[in-house]
Amino acid sequence: MSTAAKQLKGRAARLARLMPAGPSTAARTPFVLLVVVLLGGGLITLLLLNSALNQGSFELSELKRKTTGLTDEQQALQRDVDNYSAPDALERRARQLGMVPGGNPAFIDPDGTVRGVPGRATALPSSEPTPREAQQPPAPTTTASPAAPTPTAKPTPTNPGR
Repeated sequence: MSTAAKQLKGRAARLARLMPAGPSTAARTPFVLLVVVLLGGGLITLLLLNSALNQGSFELSELKRKTTGLTDEQQALQRDVDNYSAPDALERRARQLGMVPGGNPAFIDPDGTVRGVPGRATALPSSEPTPREAQQPPAPTTTASPAAPTPTAKPTPTNPGR
């Protein structure tokens, strides 16, 4: 064994003679710089990525807040539309505008005959005048003779074959 150890020593000695004498820093410097640049670049990239994610998170929370506000507003508007389109609300608003329920309808057929007897719409008795009636001046009185008939439209008789 001692000869094998001496022989390895001899080989190591020959290899040591091929290497330059003294510590070599020239070969390590580019490697160290490469590692430092890679670590620094990775750290900066991680910082930029984290900042972008945080900004996206802030924008997302702001958009969620706006969406919630707009949803609440839309629901309130839908409630208003539902309240205004309820039948009793429509009737109340129509009466405020001076409208009255329609009478019996009459229909005109394509051949010109009238089906049904049209009736005049009359207001139901009300204790208070509608806003339109209150705003309008009273109708002028005429001094026409009571014997003069007023012209009225006469409905065409209905077609008995239908």
